[in-house]
Amino acid sequence: MALAMTEVAERAKRQLAEVTGFKSVAAVGSYRDAKGWHVSVDMLEMARLPDSTDLLGTYEVDLDEEGSMVKFEKKRTHLRGVPYEEEQE
Repeated sequence: MALAMTEVAERAKRQLAEVTGFKSVAAVGSYRDAKGWHVSVDMLEMARLPDSTDLLGTYEVDLDEEGSMVKFEKKRTHLRGVPYEEEQE
């Protein structure tokens, strides 16, 4: 049975938290291709006051068709209160 995107996102968040020791904040992107699932997850790396200055890391998590993490990579670090900037190619 194929996994739903919601289940894949939850698995990515849970497995990444187990590996990094950081608290997951949100799945911020997801897609599936021939290699499996790819989920972007924001993780709380440093809590600050006020919350808008929390330091978040965005990670790309690759999962196989069964939903097991096979790779993760940190893509960027940013403050919670700062909006994403469009990446230039």
